[in-house]
Amino acid sequence: RNTNYVLGADFGSDSVRVVVIDAADGKMAGSGVSNYKRWSEGKYCDPKLNQFRQHPLDYIESFEEAVKKAAQESGEAMEKIRALCIDTTGSTPALCDASGTPLALNPKFADDPDAMFILWKDHTAVQEADDFNALSRTWGGVDYTQYMGGVYSSEWFWAKLLHVARKDGEAIKAAKAAVEHCDWFPALITDTTNPKKIKRSRCAAGHKIAWHASWGGYPSVEFLEQLHPALVTIQQSLGSETYTSDQIAGELSEAWAQRFGLPADIPVCVGAYDAHIGAVGGHVAPGVMVKSVGTSTCDIIIGPQPKAGEEERQVKGIAGQVDGSVVPGYIGYEAGQSAYGDFYAWFRDLVMWPLRNMGTTMSSSDINKFEKEVLPTLEREAAKIVPTENSPVALDWINGRRTPYADQTLKGALIGLALGSDAPAVMNMLLESTAFGARAILECFDEGGVEVDKIIAIGGVARKSPLGMQILADITGRAIHVTSDDQAPAIGAAVFASVAAGLYSDVPTAQQALCAPVGRVYEPNLERKEVYDKLYENYISLGKYEEKLRRG
Repeated sequence: RNTNYVLGADFGSDSVRVVVIDAADGKMAGSGVSNYKRWSEGKYCDPKLNQFRQHPLDYIESFEEAVKKAAQESGEAMEKIRALCIDTTGSTPALCDASGTPLALNPKFADDPDAMFILWKDHTAVQEADDFNALSRTWGGVDYTQYMGGVYSSEWFWAKLLHVARKDGEAIKAAKAAVEHCDWFPALITDTTNPKKIKRSRCAAGHKIAWHASWGGYPSVEFLEQLHPALVTIQQSLGSETYTSDQIAGELSEAWAQRFGLPADIPVCVGAYDAHIGAVGGHVAPGVMVKSVGTSTCDIIIGPQPKAGEEERQVKGIAGQVDGSVVPGYIGYEAGQSAYGDFYAWFRDLVMWPLRNMGTTMSSSDINKFEKEVLPTLEREAAKIVPTENSPVALDWINGRRTPYADQTLKGALIGLALGSDAPAVMNMLLESTAFGARAILECFDEGGVEVDKIIAIGGVARKSPLGMQILADITGRAIHVTSDDQAPAIGAAVFASVAAGLYSDVPTAQQALCAPVGRVYEPNLERKEVYDKLYENYISLGKYEEKLRRG
């Protein structure tokens, strides 16, 4: 048969993964991963300030390296690539010059963190998010948070750029535009970075930049100038059109095609965020929630558009709802937890601290080997613990709270510890707390009238933590379906690329052909329901106490 291939690229927090996929059956011909060089050296970041920045050259160089690694495995398939699609983290914006070039690519700004891409998990803009929310509610015009769950987050576009603007450094003075990573990279490789030409992602615009058709696009000039005049310049560079990822951003340019070793002039899809494209690769559908469980979580579900004459239902407390942000023709709903695997990693690092810092005869390779075994060993021991109504409880807001009702100032907590509470007991508390956080999200959707009939879990933690998934099933009272493939974002990108290439008529048809089946199902242990219901009440009470403590 005449085989067609598509290329999917998934820009994560630490690296980019490229896959070459057979567009007929979803089988992988080859893949490559490349870590971001400057990022891995810790450049431009200051964890104490919650400042996390990435250099645009990291994206270009790592993409090139990952494509070349994928080519070594894929061989001749590279010549038969019909389209490519990329996803990225988000909101990850950067300030640009008038040509749409991120300022960090200008030698003058090459080492200025404010000229870089501001990574999704950068929390320097907490105050600015508060100010956006307060103004939205009181200025007398549109409340721009109404389709964002009622709260604009410090992780999002306007808050981050307002923070940089208020610092009044050289970068904001030179800025004529701004761009999300998911919009910039397709524009870069199709030579359409000019702000007037760039096709901006519906996913990014709707979920993070407060775009909505009902108010004619982005927040108004009148609103933004009350926050900072620099935001007006940025708003005017954005245009008003947004595009779904089955649409084409442009054709791969000759120069970039040669550099990457790809066919020139193939269609490049409009970009989108990793969680939303990952949900498509995880087989999201109406009533089917895809929970991407990694360092943090993103919970995505789709629902029908309102019928003619109906108002769009507003779901309070979630991270946003956008028409076409996941699957064209459906409303995409997003929620999530700011820390999931990161909560476990924090505990692992706590346990490892003496070994790493007190001088030991162990070699560094032995220490690293030991570190890899910490969490699996703690999990095995934690699996022996039977929960009771008096079990200690943890709060999973160690990196702030994303859903319900985003608040990045909140902190984690552990309560009910005793002298007998050992490391496996604490591990068990953390596993339970992240599952309680997941249950709170389901209740949010439930209250908003969005039905969740099935949960599919994708991502690293879903595959590596069987106890975590079992506890998630027990606490939510729902079966957890884990996919057999760990490439959901790349598969999702391949789904969109195959539609853009004209190989499938629409996204659901492409999903049927390309998405991996479920590999394992965790059924809830109903004998633990009563105990977990009580512990969940304790979790909610602990959360209220933490909120009171923070707010005085």
